[in-house]
Amino acid sequence: MRIEFPHSTRADFRWSQPVLRIGSDSGNDLVLGTGQAAAHHLQISQDKRGWVLDVLPDANRIYVNARPVRERAILHPGDMLSVGDCRMLLCADEAPVGRTSPETPAQERCTVALRAVAGPLSGQVLPLADRLELGSQGRVPLDLPQGETATLTIFWRDGQLRMESSQPADGRYPARVNGIVAQQTVLLPGDQIGIGMHRFLIDAPGLEREPEIVLPPEPANPLPEDAAGPRGEVWWLIATAAVLALGIALLLLLHAH
Repeated sequence: MRIEFPHSTRADFRWSQPVLRIGSDSGNDLVLGTGQAAAHHLQISQDKRGWVLDVLPDANRIYVNARPVRERAILHPGDMLSVGDCRMLLCADEAPVGRTSPETPAQERCTVALRAVAGPLSGQVLPLADRLELGSQGRVPLDLPQGETATLTIFWRDGQLRMESSQPADGRYPARVNGIVAQQTVLLPGDQIGIGMHRFLIDAPGLEREPEIVLPPEPANPLPEDAAGPRGEVWWLIATAAVLALGIALLLLLHAH
């Protein structure tokens, strides 16, 4: 995880442990000012669902993408976390530039959509079809502060889902994928696109990789002596049978005389 502090001179913060503790106390992993956070304000942990934010007792509410969180929330790379007047952008560790994805057959593309999770379009699900344009030149507007304009295009090419943005990388509101500035890139299921206050998740249930099921190895066929019981019992039975056979032979020999 990498945390940026937008519009601040504070250096980026990197973290790779399972739990990140944030607060104004010096014992936290990420220390904020006393006017911004309680001594122990929140923690972010990682589990099979991803990053999980927990608001600690006696802490003021926290905002994720301008929405209040009182107890717990699931976080995604690209989310904006606000504690007091401190804003923190959660970024993925790897940049999306240069990556690839498997070719998606045309009949499976109908399951892919853009889900708005923050901003004026929040709650809307936008089907992608072959091409979707958002912004000044598209059918879906992208309102940005200070009258800024942008165009975001999502389309299929060579069986891969791609994104292109008209915003320059050094502009005031560049397009980001999982928190990292990207003017063009291949998109994968679960990616979050952010531009200004807007946040969109790539919903693609038909393209999610199914978990690999690992079956336990089959037990080897048991030997007859294993099925009979412990090996000590087998030798005891053999010895008993030999003694009985010897006794019977002696009895027959005595009767013969």
